Amino acid sequence: MDKLYPSAEEAIADIENGAVIAIPGFFAAGVPRILLRALIAKGIRNLTLACGCGPLVGAAEERELLVKNKQIKKLIDSYPFFRSASKGMQDPFEQAVRTGEIELEIYPMGTLAEKYRAAGAGIAAFYTPTGVGSIVEEKIISNNSSSQAIKKETRIFNSKKHVLEYALKTDFAFVHAYKGDRQGNLQYRKTARNFNHVMAMAAKVTIAEVENLVELGEIDPDSVHTPGIYVQRVIKVPRLTYAIGID
Repeated sequence: MDKLYPSAEEAIADIENGAVIAIPGFFAAGVPRILLRALIAKGIRNLTLACGCGPLVGAAEERELLVKNKQIKKLIDSYPFFRSASKGMQDPFEQAVRTGEIELEIYPMGTLAEKYRAAGAGIAAFYTPTGVGSIVEEKIISNNSSSQAIKKETRIFNSKKHVLEYALKTDFAFVHAYKGDRQGNLQYRKTARNFNHVMAMAAKVTIAEVENLVELGEIDPDSVHTPGIYVQRVIKVPRLTYAIGID
């Protein structure tokens, strides 16, 4: 099945207000910038962006426009803010979170990755020792008082306490691959793999932007990081150059 779309705009044409979209990236590495820019241009709002580790910190221009256009209702991430407190005071996203305009949910990075992987594997929830003895055990870390009020379930396994976390299924996932074919088989490059492969599994519809579009069979089967069964749409994109900084 040929899953290639002629443009990012056509690939995201059916995304509507209120969608939950997975956005991978380890800061600047592996962020689907072309798809994000198409989403910004489309102008849809009330979006929940389920992230990995600071992709909008790494894609500062896209982040600024999403906030300026008031397109984000909620962000889920493990590292949402700049490290610099003074820069945070000037950051529209951080200030929107502090005023409650944007809802923010925080999870440990490994827990967040497992929430996506569990969703892709059909696992409804899982227990993890991560966060035991901290605020992570007590409640969801959020600026939403309703979310904060939800007390997490714990259980003892092999004499160790574990926290119950739920799988995170999304409506769409935007992923960025170094190489891909028309059937959606994808290969990522080094650190740019990060959350891309687990998010591709977790979404109802996965849209992949690929830098190098190759013919079917050109990717060695042992080097396929995401099989095409998880990918519904593919677009060819150029390799972008951009400034890197997370201060």
